[in-house]
Amino acid sequence: RTGVVWFSSPLSLLQLKNKFMKKLPRDAEASNVLVGEVDFLESPFIAFVRLQQAVMLGALTEVPVPTRFLFILLGPKGKAKSYHEIGRAIATLMSDEAKDRQDLIAGIDEFLDEVIVLPPGEWDPAIRIEPPKSLPSSDKRKNMYSGGENLQMNGDTPHDGGHGGGGHGDCEELQRTGRFCGGLIKDIRRKAPFFASDFLDALNIQSLSAILFIYLATVTNAITFGGLLGDATENMQGVLESFLGTAVTGAIFCLFAGQPLTILSSTGPVLVFERLLFNFSKDNDFDYLEFRLWIGLWSAFQCLILVATDASFLVKYFTRFTEEGFSSLISFIFIYDAFKKMIKLADHYPINSHFKVDYITHYSCACEPLDPGSPSSVTLSLLALQYNSTIAWSSLTAKECLKYGGQLVGNNCHYVPDITLMSFILFFGTYTCSMALKKFKTSRYFPTTARKLISDFAIILSILIFCGIDALVGVDTPKLIVPSEFKPTSPERGWFIPPFGGNPWWVYLAAAIPALLVTILIFMDQQITAVIVNRKEHKLKKGAGYHLDLFWVAILMIVCSFMGLPWYVAATVISIAHIDSLKMETETSAPGEQPKFLGVREQRVTGIIVFILTGVSVFMAPILKFIPMPVLYGVFLYMGVASLNGVQFMDRLKLLLMPLKHQPDFIYLRHVPLRRVHLFTFLQVVCLALLWILKSTVAAIIFPVMILALVAVRKAMDYLFSQHDLSFLDDVIPEKDKKKKEDEKKKKKKK
Repeated sequence: RTGVVWFSSPLSLLQLKNKFMKKLPRDAEASNVLVGEVDFLESPFIAFVRLQQAVMLGALTEVPVPTRFLFILLGPKGKAKSYHEIGRAIATLMSDEAKDRQDLIAGIDEFLDEVIVLPPGEWDPAIRIEPPKSLPSSDKRKNMYSGGENLQMNGDTPHDGGHGGGGHGDCEELQRTGRFCGGLIKDIRRKAPFFASDFLDALNIQSLSAILFIYLATVTNAITFGGLLGDATENMQGVLESFLGTAVTGAIFCLFAGQPLTILSSTGPVLVFERLLFNFSKDNDFDYLEFRLWIGLWSAFQCLILVATDASFLVKYFTRFTEEGFSSLISFIFIYDAFKKMIKLADHYPINSHFKVDYITHYSCACEPLDPGSPSSVTLSLLALQYNSTIAWSSLTAKECLKYGGQLVGNNCHYVPDITLMSFILFFGTYTCSMALKKFKTSRYFPTTARKLISDFAIILSILIFCGIDALVGVDTPKLIVPSEFKPTSPERGWFIPPFGGNPWWVYLAAAIPALLVTILIFMDQQITAVIVNRKEHKLKKGAGYHLDLFWVAILMIVCSFMGLPWYVAATVISIAHIDSLKMETETSAPGEQPKFLGVREQRVTGIIVFILTGVSVFMAPILKFIPMPVLYGVFLYMGVASLNGVQFMDRLKLLLMPLKHQPDFIYLRHVPLRRVHLFTFLQVVCLALLWILKSTVAAIIFPVMILALVAVRKAMDYLFSQHDLSFLDDVIPEKDKKKKEDEKKKKKKK
């Protein structure tokens, strides 16, 4: 009777106010394990109960959570410790995820296999054993009972896309339909149901931080590229064209594209092509903008043919070897350009190493009047009579002294602040602060909500902090310069480029030849970035749209060609930064448990607003002019470094400098000999170095073709490495993977 009253007692106030409830996921259920000693039993009594409907059992549980399982162990006195250990074992077992009978049995088997028995005489029970940093996956058990085909000899499975391999052979979006525009139609049908949710899912404070961060990165990139483009084309395209093109193409792409998380921008190979095209047009007396218009039209037409024929299915041959080679190169370019801009700034503002501080006068710089006969002295006398007072020269600041016609006396008056030194402080300070605040989410200070908010706004907070420091110190560091007038950079052109009249008729047809190179450039840049954005480890749930993305890139290329704007394609580093700023993690986790990655906030709003703000930046020039350029270069450095995090290539590079005993427990190190891992890394480094050298020369125009050559290099690796090794270090080529599966099916049939 007493037990019944206890179970049915109402929830206590302490239960309802328990803060531990915030750590539990919604719809959580409890398993109660009860053990104890009684004097009316001669042998142990065990009961294991599963309730058909989970019910509240009053104050039995610490928190008001319905109970699904009950385990009761009662036994005679004298064996309390044994009962307690049995209860602990059952509680550990019940903490596992089991959805059916097979899962439960497999869980018990696995638990017994992984239990380590410590001899009582060699272990002090008072010593606490640290729990593992990460729990083993339950996939092994599921494969064991579902006849999994991927089990290795020691029970481990080859990693999937989330652990290193990024194979795309089984990707639905990259299956060739064989029909005219079949892939494009499937992309539209796949993305249309999510169009409304793409706006509703953006209603989160995290979206605001992403907008501000990506906006500043996009504006800086537009200004930098526009300036370089203006130098390359004698201002036929400049900063304003870069701003307008970025705003128009980016907003339309994010509104209608298949993957709105992708950010469009101009790239280095495009700039090289524009420079060569302008010089060629100038040498042959061609109208540059008209010639460029026809190249853009032919290239867009070729891209539309690729869309209509489902040519994007070739993306499945881009294995992780190609993806990481391309993305690492772009990341290194971002890092290199950030330091290059700072070094160029140091050349423009050299460090004043010859200045000697006047210690005798204690850093003095006095203001004194000029000779009585000078005109300035007469002006000062009139000013003094006006205020009926005598002005104290020594109390005037340097600016006031010069304003009233005085003179500055002292060696320190000629001191020039070291702008370069202050700029490097802002540069490294912004980068370091951004990295530290981004990791603040896992610190021990402040509540979870505050830590998450600080982490989400890490880059914006860093920019505000160092803009404030720059304003307080007062050193005249270089600031962001935004165009303040809406008109073409060159007075010789308008906003519409006429297609006829400037060049001979045969030029319109000949433009198809250089357009082929532009098409390869656009296709490779766009699709490799799309592959990186759509990686399995990002856990995107709304699907990709490779054909639809390329379709809109082609349409926008036509618009930009007619308006004389730069051509735009997916930007790898900024797109990765966009995804990182929108990553979601579990808000509820048990004490000591690390938050789990849930996926990315897939929506269209952040990209659309970023590009709208970019377009209206012309009218925000009075505000943006207070942002120091070194701060934005620090953001670029952060983006470049952050995009390298989690890249398997970087992990393997670190292994080259790491003693064997300190190497992390990567899955590929268990199955592939270390010398083979180093050989794979060495080949990747050689390819990266060759691409870097090529990018730095005049031959940079064929850079996209060399990226395509990485696919051929990876194909050749099939003769150097076994398929077993490649399944862990990279991906299996689709044909090889398909053949392997077919061979396994034949073996099963024979059995």
